[in-house]
Amino acid sequence: MDASRCLGATPRAWAGHQKPRGFPPATVPAVRLAPEKPAWRPLVWGSDSRRSTDPIRGAVLKSAGTERVHYSADEALVLKQKAEDVLPYLNDRCVYLVGMMGSGKTTVGKIIAEVLGYSFFDSDKLVEQAVGIPTVAEIFQVHSEAFFRDNESEVLRDLSSMHRLIVATGGGAVIRPINWNYMKKGLTIWLDVPLDALARRIVAVGTASRPLLHQESGDPYTKAYVKLTNLFEKRMDSYANADARVSLEDIAFKQGHNDVNVLTPSAIAIEALLKMESFLTQKAMVRN
Repeated sequence: MDASRCLGATPRAWAGHQKPRGFPPATVPAVRLAPEKPAWRPLVWGSDSRRSTDPIRGAVLKSAGTERVHYSADEALVLKQKAEDVLPYLNDRCVYLVGMMGSGKTTVGKIIAEVLGYSFFDSDKLVEQAVGIPTVAEIFQVHSEAFFRDNESEVLRDLSSMHRLIVATGGGAVIRPINWNYMKKGLTIWLDVPLDALARRIVAVGTASRPLLHQESGDPYTKAYVKLTNLFEKRMDSYANADARVSLEDIAFKQGHNDVNVLTPSAIAIEALLKMESFLTQKAMVRN
């Protein structure tokens, strides 16, 4: 099943298409997935697109996978080549990006989706659509984190039955073993970003959309760094379950930078494609 089919809204509804075997009857309105037409606008660090203006329940939810991104000529050439190298090994499997909040999963994911010809989806936005609340922060406030995690797992379950998707997962999606059962049907990539760089990114755009960071008072950078450190210590072993790790520190070192935040999203996407190719080719060799 590809992205033009329907994802159940809470999310067990499939409207207008045959359900995969084993799915129960539809019980709630469906959120329909449809590729988005190309939009010529650059993607940059620091933009926060979490607040959804899409209508809720029963609405058409469009993928951002076809958004156009501005690259340098060299980056565009390398991206194209690496995508061509990776595609034969992917066999239409989905790719799940995992990592801490602010690690660039959405920005980098859109680039990878474009060059692979995949559709892009943000699991947080699918949860927002499913429950009819426009932001994750409000879901935490109105319901609870556990309520959000339950819906997140259902979204990942439904996505795992599809093909040719790049999925940016929420930072805490890795903490539930059942989510790994779903994501391991595809390929998982960990975007590993130093915590001080994450704290600076998040402070630059504000913490209002980050419910696990927004409660504390005090210096924004300090409270962000402390909370991120605590979260990472709880999640680091789970992130390490990913099939491939993309270290921004390693990329910065190779490029001669001291600060990972000067890296372009396309440079990170290139490294992700290289890691994907390495993992998939090694797996193919073992299988043969």
